[in-house]
Amino acid sequence: MNTKTNFIKYLFILSLSFGCVLNAQDNKTEKANKKFNNYSFAQAIESYEKLVKEGYSTEEIYKNLGDAYYQKADYNASAYWYKKLFELPDIDIDSEYYYKYAQTLKSNGDYVSSDKWMNKFSEKNSDDIRAFNFTKNKQYLEKISANSKRYVIKNLVINSASADFAPSFFGEQLIFSTARDTGRILRSVHEWNNKPFTNLYSANANEKGNFSTAERLSKKLNKKTHESSTAFSKNGETVYFTRNNSKNGKFARDRNGLSRLKIYRATLKNNEWKDIVELPFNGDNYSVAHPSLSADEKKLYFASDMPGTYGQSDIFVVDINEDGSFGIPKNLGNEINTESRETFPFITSKNVLYFASDGHPGLGGLDIYATKVDDLNAIYIVNVGEPVNSLQDDFSFIIDENTKKGFFTSSRDGGIGSDDIYSFNENEPIVLDCSSVIEGIVVDKENGLPLAGSQVLLFGDDNTIITKTTAGADGEFSVNGSCKKSDYKLKASKEKYESGEKLFSIANTQKITGIEIQLNQIIENPDFGTDLISYLNLAPIHFDLDKSDIRPDAINTLNKVIEFMSKYPNINVEVRSHTDASASDNYNMKLSQRRAKATIAYLISHGVANGKINGIGFGESQLLNDCNTKIKCYDIKHQINRRSEFIVIE
Repeated sequence: MNTKTNFIKYLFILSLSFGCVLNAQDNKTEKANKKFNNYSFAQAIESYEKLVKEGYSTEEIYKNLGDAYYQKADYNASAYWYKKLFELPDIDIDSEYYYKYAQTLKSNGDYVSSDKWMNKFSEKNSDDIRAFNFTKNKQYLEKISANSKRYVIKNLVINSASADFAPSFFGEQLIFSTARDTGRILRSVHEWNNKPFTNLYSANANEKGNFSTAERLSKKLNKKTHESSTAFSKNGETVYFTRNNSKNGKFARDRNGLSRLKIYRATLKNNEWKDIVELPFNGDNYSVAHPSLSADEKKLYFASDMPGTYGQSDIFVVDINEDGSFGIPKNLGNEINTESRETFPFITSKNVLYFASDGHPGLGGLDIYATKVDDLNAIYIVNVGEPVNSLQDDFSFIIDENTKKGFFTSSRDGGIGSDDIYSFNENEPIVLDCSSVIEGIVVDKENGLPLAGSQVLLFGDDNTIITKTTAGADGEFSVNGSCKKSDYKLKASKEKYESGEKLFSIANTQKITGIEIQLNQIIENPDFGTDLISYLNLAPIHFDLDKSDIRPDAINTLNKVIEFMSKYPNINVEVRSHTDASASDNYNMKLSQRRAKATIAYLISHGVANGKINGIGFGESQLLNDCNTKIKCYDIKHQINRRSEFIVIE
C-alpha cells in the first residue's frame, strides 16, 4: 500500500542530495549506491537487503535503506533500518536521523518512543524550527484530538489500484492526477518509482453527487511527463499546473540527471488548451509546484525548494499583476515552513491556507494543517485532526467554504491504491482565530506586596489597546489576547503609584504566566489622621500574645516608616498600640502602653527625632473584629488586634 508516486508527493526528492559516499566496500556496495543515487529506490532496496543477508552491516547501508523506504513512505520498514542504524556501536550519527526515526515511529503509532527521540533531537538542535515546535507543543496529541471528528470522509470509487491524488475544482468537475495504467507503461515508467508517468484526469458527479467515472484530459496538457496539481481561474479559461521539466513535450533532465518540476500556465481557447508556457520564476536548479490561486486571483501560492527555502520544500506566494506578469516570490516564513517538507498549499476564499507538512507536530507522515494568513504571517497553525489526518501521508486538501465539501489524498491503510482521493463533509468549522491567556500580578516595587484594584491594559505592537482588566484582591490578573506572533505590552496603573509596563512576545502559544509588573509609589504629604501602614501599603506590625517585643517580621515596616519620616521631616506621628481582649481591661491598657514604648524606642534608636514621635496605648478598646470576652476566637483572629499604628498628627 505504501509504494507510491513519490515523484509528485515528495516533489523535491529529485532536488535533494543524500550525501552518499561511493567509497564502497566492494563492487556490490558500489552498485547499490549507484542505484540509490539515481533514485532507483526499489532496486537499491533489493541490492542493500541482499548485502545485509551476506553479512554487511555498515552505517551507510542502514542509512540508505532507511532513507529509501522513507522516500517510498514505507515507514514501518524505514523505522526498522533506522533502529539498526542506531544500534551500531561507536558511531556519531547525524541528528537529522533522530528526527527521521521519530517520524517513522510516529507513523507506526509508537508516539511514546517517537517523543523520546524528538527530545533527543531537540537537545541537539535547540535552534531548529521543528525542535522549537515540539518543545512548545508537548501536548500536541491532545490538541489534535480536540480538533478531530469534524469531518466525515469517504473513499472515491474512481480511485485506481495505482496512485490518485492532487484533486482540484474545475466548475462542477473534479480534476486530479493519477498514475493508473495508460497503456504505455514500458515507455513511461520512471525508473526510481517503477510507476507510469502521472496524467491529469477529470470526473463528473452524477445526480447523487457521486463520482463514478473518470477520463483523461486533453493531450495538450498530458505529455510524456508527470502532470499534477492544477489550479483553475473562476471563469475556467486559465489553468496553472505542475509538470516535469520537458523539451518538446517529453521528459527532460538537467546535466546531473535530475528533472525539476515547474509550474505552467495554459489558456482555454475554442474549447482547447493553448499557449502553454512555464512561469518565469521556475528554475533549472530547483523545483516549483502545486499552484493555488487566491480568491481574487491576484496571488499564486506554491511549493518550492528555490533559494531562500528553510527546508526540503517551503510554501511561497507570488503576486499576479494585471497584465499577467508576476512579482517576486516570497517565502511565507518559518511559522509555516520548517526544515522538513511543507507542500500542497490550498488557499480559500476566506484566506485560510491549508498545507501538508511533516515538520510540525502531527499524527504521522504528512499531516494537513490550516492557518489564517495575514501579510505573510501565520496567525495560528492548527492540525485539522482525524479522520482527515492519519498515521500515514495525508495531503492535497481542498475545500469549498460555501458547501463545506472537499477532497484530500491519503496513503492510509484500507484504500484502493497506494494513494487515494477521499471526499469529505465538514460538519464543524475549524477555529483559527485563537486567543491567548496572559496571567500575572501587580506588586509594590519596594515591598513586593500585591496591589489590589490595579488597572491592567494589554497593548498590541501598534500600541492600540487590545483589552483591559482589574487586578483582584491578591493583585493577580488575567487578560485574553491574540496568539498571533508579535510583541505586546502590559501596562498597570493604580492611584498614588507611577504606571509600570512589561514587554513580552507571543509566538503561537496559548498561555503565558508569571508576568510581574512592579509599581513605584508616589509619596506625598499625607493628611491629618492618615495611618502610614495603609498609606505606604506596608505590612501591619503585630505582637505575640502577652508580649511587647518587636518581632523580626515588623522590622521592614518600621524601617519604611523611618525612611518616610526622614524624607518628610515636617511630619509628626503618633504610635497607637492595641491589644486583644484576652486579659482584663487594666492589664491590656498597660500592655498596649508597653507596646507603644517599644515601637517608639525602635524608631528613635534608628534615627527618628524624639520630638517627632509619641505614643499612646488603647488597650482592647479598639478591636478590629468581634473577638471580645464574650466570643471565643482562634488566636489568628486575636492576632489582628495585637498591633501598632502610625497616625499622622501634624
